Amino acid sequence: MVDVMRFLEIEHKFVVPPDFDLAAFTAAVEALQPRRRTALDVRDRYFLTRHGRQQRYVIRHRFDAELHQLTLKSFGDDPETRTEVSLDLGHHAGDQVAAVDAFLQPQELEWHGRIEKTIRVWYFDDCEVVHYTASTDVRTIACIEFEAVHAASVDEALSVLHRYERATGFENTPRAMTSLVGLLFPGVLPDA
Repeated sequence: MVDVMRFLEIEHKFVVPPDFDLAAFTAAVEALQPRRRTALDVRDRYFLTRHGRQQRYVIRHRFDAELHQLTLKSFGDDPETRTEVSLDLGHHAGDQVAAVDAFLQPQELEWHGRIEKTIRVWYFDDCEVVHYTASTDVRTIACIEFEAVHAASVDEALSVLHRYERATGFENTPRAMTSLVGLLFPGVLPDA
């Protein structure tokens, strides 16, 4: 089961309003004693190929101070559990924008978009808790995400998510039922 779990992302995303009390949320997360914290700016470029549209996945090129990855992310009716396969491009060669573009161009590219994020992440042994503001040229949203890590099963991962949601006041909050690409670029992804 661990091999199956290796390529699954199990998370809950909540879109929060502009007046969200980030200080109170931060205090609730800090009370759980994270093992590590980080804050950074992230650039994500998303690509949808003809095959990706048919098979329901996007490709993400992420570059920030900690990660440089090319990732396949599935999308569907509910983003709670989806395929996520990341290749580490490393920082040794710098930002590989041109190489990623050249790699994807012959694959019948239908759409691409860029999202800039300012993120804060709290790392726990079983969960990553994230607050971010994500922007395109025309839209900006703020989100809270809870992502289970190192779980042996989907049920265990969901239990982890519920525990952190309960501890931070999100237990009865409706979560986003579409991916970040769907939220920031309405109409780009085919209907689930």
